[in-house]
Amino acid sequence: MARRKKKGPVNEKVAARRAARKAAAARAANPAPRRSFEGLPGEADWVAMREVVPAATAQVHTTAEHGDRDVVIATVLPGMIPAMHRDDGVILLALQTMTSSGDPSRDLAFALEQMLESEPGTSLTHLDLPGEGPRLQDMLNTDRAFEVTVHDSFDFVIPEGTEATPELTAALEEFSGAIVPTVKLESVPSAYWCRMGAREFLRWARTEEEENLLDALARLRAAGTSALGDGSKFIGAFRSCGLVIPVWELAPGTEAEELEAPAPDFEERLAEALAVTEALTADERRARAGIVSRQVTLR
Repeated sequence: MARRKKKGPVNEKVAARRAARKAAAARAANPAPRRSFEGLPGEADWVAMREVVPAATAQVHTTAEHGDRDVVIATVLPGMIPAMHRDDGVILLALQTMTSSGDPSRDLAFALEQMLESEPGTSLTHLDLPGEGPRLQDMLNTDRAFEVTVHDSFDFVIPEGTEATPELTAALEEFSGAIVPTVKLESVPSAYWCRMGAREFLRWARTEEEENLLDALARLRAAGTSALGDGSKFIGAFRSCGLVIPVWELAPGTEAEELEAPAPDFEERLAEALAVTEALTADERRARAGIVSRQVTLR
């Protein structure tokens, strides 16, 4: 006697599992690049905006093939939407978007493709798994600098000269209330001071190869020169999109401008440590093991 196929939720779950397996197989067949934003100007700032900066924007420009137009890259957009095409024609693309392909550059390019084809006033409420297609490196003009502007609110989503509705104003104020005070240093690239409660930190995205950078940080830590001025302490690192983001806890009350002098001094020490080719000493190996054991991978 033939069995009838079950219908309803059970079949939906089976279909979902099959789709998940298919997506996993596709990712295995086409592994994502380790450094998702490599090849874009300001690679370290792209990663910092995606992972550690709460509210910031930067302007990019698409190639002639992809519309020859300006696009605003944002850390996050209200409602956690991936992208929006404002009524005034400006396209905003959010970096801090949940992605599924394993390659944020392809996911964000997929969102950008949809916005370029949309009408003003359209928002992308969710991001599906993209198929094959261009990455941001294929869609953006890579001859332009990536200049980050840090904000203390999300008012940048409102077109200039436009009066927000009371509902939107209230939503933006609530959303902005969760912003961690953040300042981008001017004396060195891709370094961001922030204040969390009563504690201050510096998070500095680096583009050196991970193993070389960890060796250099271990050399400095073992030598007692890994601090950023009096009262600061190197406490570990994040890892994301193929880059390492070292983190320092600063002396209580340290302001961002107080780091403008010691940050370049540290960068010189780091460059010297990166140039060393000898094997790590026993103390340096122990220091490196401590750094690696506390390293956090952000996905």
